[in-house]
Amino acid sequence: MTLNELTQHDGRNGNKAYVAVNGKVYDVSASPLWRNGDHQGTHQAGADLTQELATAPHVRAVIERFPIVAHIEDPDPPKKKGLLGFFKK
Repeated sequence: MTLNELTQHDGRNGNKAYVAVNGKVYDVSASPLWRNGDHQGTHQAGADLTQELATAPHVRAVIERFPIVAHIEDPDPPKKKGLLGFFKK
């Protein structure tokens, strides 16, 4: 799943509520603490919360209890140079 695709899972208008943390996408839809994709007015589903979770009052293990539904794709993976690419200038 790309970060752009993740934004479509914001928990609003019947959409699932997904959040990404450290490259994993979790489905938080079933949690009453994520009603309509909003977590206590602090976090919104459909986003990568890796940085925000670092300062959250709870440990990462809380989010890891939810099912993983995807992994975030690298939007532009590094290109491998083959042997021919090594010799090109």
